[in-house]
Amino acid sequence: MEVHVVVAPVFGTNCCVVTAGSRHDDGTRDCVVVDVGAGAADGVARVVDEQRLRVRAVLATHGHVDHTWDAAAVCERYDAPMRLHAADVYRLADPFGTLGLAGGSGVSGALRQALAGLGLHPEDYRSPAVVEPFDTGGDNGGTTLHAGDVLLRAVHAPGHTEGSTLYLLQPSDQPGVVLAGDVLFAGSVGRTDLPGGDAALMQTTLRDVVGNLDPALAVVPGHGPATTVGRELSANPFLAGR
Repeated sequence: MEVHVVVAPVFGTNCCVVTAGSRHDDGTRDCVVVDVGAGAADGVARVVDEQRLRVRAVLATHGHVDHTWDAAAVCERYDAPMRLHAADVYRLADPFGTLGLAGGSGVSGALRQALAGLGLHPEDYRSPAVVEPFDTGGDNGGTTLHAGDVLLRAVHAPGHTEGSTLYLLQPSDQPGVVLAGDVLFAGSVGRTDLPGGDAALMQTTLRDVVGNLDPALAVVPGHGPATTVGRELSANPFLAGR
């Protein structure tokens, strides 16, 4: 298993290209792409070409548009479906409205400005043509997702959004990784003041989901530097003492 991180130029979203399995007869390996933020598609293509990969699915840790803007482009380029938690699928049809403050201020206003820096506008957004929702059934143990040779565990972690999800990659022969989206950052956690956010649910997620993860897991958050579960459990002010 390998995780290649492509940092999107808008809001610095960490887009992850995750490979697994042996090489096929044509020399390629399977991969999934997680959180394709605005401007990340070309970087994803470079990784796919250089590593000789087959994109089996495009995933999102949640439905915020800074994690899904280029998903349609990657899905189309590689004829791959989009997969995310069923509770966040509605956001794909109205990416700015579901962020709130769509008139030009707040989060959506900052996002519009960041997009404009790339010559993009809200009207340019396209939802992926094929969307395959999944549901973890409310079980903190999560559900196993298969995409070609890539196998990962999707664990529901609501609070930032209704469908926020952690993706756990735990191969038997090397240390594991959790793709945390905007649930957990190095030294911080996701905000809960946007539409669909829930501070009480976030506290439950931090206690019952993040708090029960293997401390040895590496963490690739939705934005910012990588960390480890153990480091955050001991030093993150939102988690220390849980």
